[in-house]
Amino acid sequence: MKLDGLDYRILDQLQANGRLTNVELSDKVNLSPSPCLRRVKQLEEEGIILGYRASLNRVALDLGMTVFVDLRLGHHGDQASSQFEASVLAMPNVISCYLVSGTADYRLEVVVKDLQHYELLLRQIQMLPFVKDIHSNFVIRAVKGESPLPLNTPT
Repeated sequence: MKLDGLDYRILDQLQANGRLTNVELSDKVNLSPSPCLRRVKQLEEEGIILGYRASLNRVALDLGMTVFVDLRLGHHGDQASSQFEASVLAMPNVISCYLVSGTADYRLEVVVKDLQHYELLLRQIQMLPFVKDIHSNFVIRAVKGESPLPLNTPT
């Protein structure tokens, strides 16, 4: 699917507020409601819009500590990676996991209540298959997070 300027305007609006009604969205992008809804449905069907979700306050939910955990595996074969990744996927406090280049093999983003809860989670991480080295980086303060994607609208 080739996106045009109208698709990008729709995406910008939905990134800013995923709860817009179709009528509100169509007003904001200067399109009548029926064609607007067709475009949104097509963006969903094409996998450009992956879903809609609420942004939650971590502190209010007793998940005020964020830790970025850099990991190195002892082995780099397919079996080691697959087992490690399957284990991480089953850990709810790991909210993101990236295969990275550099000194680490993986970077995890972890949320926990406090240092004591992180220690418990760290013990679980240490027991994951093939984990060799772990480096924890504690977030002092979020400067920027959960930002919308920078959509370069074609001219």
